[in-house]
Amino acid sequence: MGMSVTISTAEDSDAEKILKLQYLCYQGEAELYGDYAIEPLTQTLDELRAELAQGVVLVARLGQEVVGSVRGAVDDDGTARIGKLIVHPRLQRHGLGGRLLAALEGRLAAEAEAKRYRLFTGHRSQVNLRMYRKLGYEQVGAAEPVSRRLSLVHMEKSAQSDPAPSFAATA
Repeated sequence: MGMSVTISTAEDSDAEKILKLQYLCYQGEAELYGDYAIEPLTQTLDELRAELAQGVVLVARLGQEVVGSVRGAVDDDGTARIGKLIVHPRLQRHGLGGRLLAALEGRLAAEAEAKRYRLFTGHRSQVNLRMYRKLGYEQVGAAEPVSRRLSLVHMEKSAQSDPAPSFAATA
């Protein structure tokens, strides 16, 4: 690849690109669980714009193209809620998801004093579960049944467990 992927704060003008990428990335999850009405596939542009205004949303760019994103916000108790980590299918399994997650963790710890990071994924999403475990996350509690086909696995790690690389890192 001739260009580097850079990670930066999402701008309002990125909202439509993020939503389109989110729609593409969650097709596999929808197929895995037989449910195309999952929230990432039904989220509206206005709902996404509200998330941009309320928390930290990062994007990964390859040139001008948005090829990844992740979102997070810190609760009053210091728990950073992380969600919708997405990477374009053609760039998956090259470490970009881990880079995005580490960048978000670093931002939430530095700017919002996160004490712990919490996220969730579906119980059949083995690639996601493996990646989160590799990055230091551990399952918290029993899987939460959502439907006959889907249970959510909640995972957490301490903000002190593994310092995140610098937010400005590019590769």
